Amino acid sequence: MDAELAEWNGGSGIGLRPWTSCSGTFRLAVGYAEYFWPEFDVVEGYIVRSGTTPECVRLWEETTGGDRRSAEATMNHMHLIDINYHDHGNLAADILVRLGSVLAEIHEAKLRWQFPDRPCTVRFFIPEDPTQFDGYQITFWQKAHETAAGGQITDAIRPQATQQPDHP
Repeated sequence: MDAELAEWNGGSGIGLRPWTSCSGTFRLAVGYAEYFWPEFDVVEGYIVRSGTTPECVRLWEETTGGDRRSAEATMNHMHLIDINYHDHGNLAADILVRLGSVLAEIHEAKLRWQFPDRPCTVRFFIPEDPTQFDGYQITFWQKAHETAAGGQITDAIRPQATQQPDHP
């Protein structure tokens, strides 16, 4: 990303905000708002993205053997590469790390604001191989769902990735 920005203005470069103003569209901005301030609902006691049906929730409960944390984390996971299907040729690890870090902070802020009585854990997964772009994922679950039978915490989507520490 830095190299691309440096090429602008005859090699003098451009900042990210001015570049966005020159390159973006309002239609895209509205679309990106769905990612940068997502809509959430509570369905069957789970915080999920708006539009998730009770039938979908029950299916994931069944699939995960009733593990509420795994069900919630799986329903809420998002691969960063899915934001722009057509632009995979311009992906780079630094772009996905920056985007994922910001999206994790946004999810934390939104969930804390919308559900102050339901604290959540937000995770940003970074693959060990930085070129495995489909491994960059965001997910979240309610802290109340973290302990399963026997006090074990199970992994939801089991990415082969490192996890960024939880943000406060």
